[in-house]
Amino acid sequence: MAKIEKTKIEKTKNSSNLGFEAEMFKAADKLRGNMEPSDYKHVTLGLIFLKYISDAFEATHTALLEKDPQAAEDKDEYLADNVFWVPKDARWSHLQASAKLPTIGTLIDDAMRAIEKENESLKGVLTKDYARPALNKVMLGELIDLISGIALNQQGHTSRDVLGRVYEYFLGQFAGAEGKRGGEFYTPRSVVRVLVEMLEPYQGRIYDPCCGAGGMFVQSEKFVHEHGGRIGDIAIYGQESNYVTWRLAKMNLAVRGIDSDIRWNNEGSFHKDELRDLKFDYILANPPFNVSDWGGERLREDVRWTFGAPPVGNANYGWLQHILHHLAPNGTAGVVLANGSMSSNQSGEGEIREKMVKADVVDCMVALPGQLFYSTQIPACLWFLARNKNPGNGWRDRRGEVLFIDARKLGTLVDRTRRQLSDADVQKIADTYHAWRRTGVDADGYADIAGFCKSATLAEIAKHGHVLTPGRFVGAEDVVDDGDPFEEKMPRLIAELHAQFAESAKLEQLIKYNLAALG
Repeated sequence: MAKIEKTKIEKTKNSSNLGFEAEMFKAADKLRGNMEPSDYKHVTLGLIFLKYISDAFEATHTALLEKDPQAAEDKDEYLADNVFWVPKDARWSHLQASAKLPTIGTLIDDAMRAIEKENESLKGVLTKDYARPALNKVMLGELIDLISGIALNQQGHTSRDVLGRVYEYFLGQFAGAEGKRGGEFYTPRSVVRVLVEMLEPYQGRIYDPCCGAGGMFVQSEKFVHEHGGRIGDIAIYGQESNYVTWRLAKMNLAVRGIDSDIRWNNEGSFHKDELRDLKFDYILANPPFNVSDWGGERLREDVRWTFGAPPVGNANYGWLQHILHHLAPNGTAGVVLANGSMSSNQSGEGEIREKMVKADVVDCMVALPGQLFYSTQIPACLWFLARNKNPGNGWRDRRGEVLFIDARKLGTLVDRTRRQLSDADVQKIADTYHAWRRTGVDADGYADIAGFCKSATLAEIAKHGHVLTPGRFVGAEDVVDDGDPFEEKMPRLIAELHAQFAESAKLEQLIKYNLAALG
């Protein structure tokens, strides 16, 4: 890497904002050459993880040497402090000193194997193919030099936070580079933040049945920390069917120092529910949208289908009912699904949705803006489910009501194809939900806002055929005269009218399709 790039990174890294992740990723990406992002991802993230556990070990080792040199060689002292034991030849300082050797790939693989041998929880997690001939060893050495600069002169939790931020940023960038495949392991941070800020998981058990790279858990721990809680106030559980993605999740959480029970099995949560008997206070999930090959034909009589067996051709209502099945008596859940889940009447989905509404387990529906996801252009929404809408603890009795939020106009484009919700957008959505849960329709608390939010009764929802699309309930935004001259305003109004006609035509086609499907 050019000297000027190193200098630029050093300057930004030592700033109070720590806003060096983007510059570091640019530098790392230049080293990638012709490697596919999906391969380079594991090379880079594996090294960042190795740097983290080595830094954490060295910090603890130094502290123990000062207090009791004999304790510094006691493996149990490190485990008690939630620090991985790192053998001498696996430490980052040893690898950094050997970065220019042609055998560096073999040395890294040996380090990874030694760490897995000494730490049972990391068994099968770490990348161990750095010695493969196709991997450029010069690039590998330069990547080690680059990563060596992360958290330089930082100690303790500050070092962990910096490495964690780099790991999280790199995960997001690799997801974007991989496109559809990347979205399978990564949910955009702003979407996760909406779920976390709305649910406010201060303490208790948190679960994600399809956890990807573990972003839901990382944001939940951040929330607890930012609101004065302690790591450990929440207990984390998850399941992931993709082995490679499960490894990313284990490393992502370990980099943050987060203890967790994340299970892997290739059958998935539907067919091998690893946590069958556990109930959870909070569930956050972004299941794959509209999965048709989920093996539903083998689960027709499953105990989880309280509101009806999901269609074999779409798993959306399987995920919703699996999540409801695992909610504690006062538990709440936030689930990302395709927009079609709010209105589909195919293969019994309408009947399942109607039963869920009548059972009063649907708490809030949020329509999201488009272009938020790396993996799909399918419009998405958020379902918020609640086992008990009158739990006390500062929340009002909201039985018989559902909050609808239409957030489609929020967010800003960060590049040509992707949109992101700002901190203010996230706060606006979360604050609306919290005000509604506390006060209901009240002049001093929550209030319906035309075009954005509406508190609807179950009777009102029934009038709409139990379709849960927020746009049906929030109405049109109040129009304020912008003062533009008529000749400028008219073309805009005509364009808006054409758009409305187009939307009506789509709705008419959908109705015809559903009628035809019903015979």
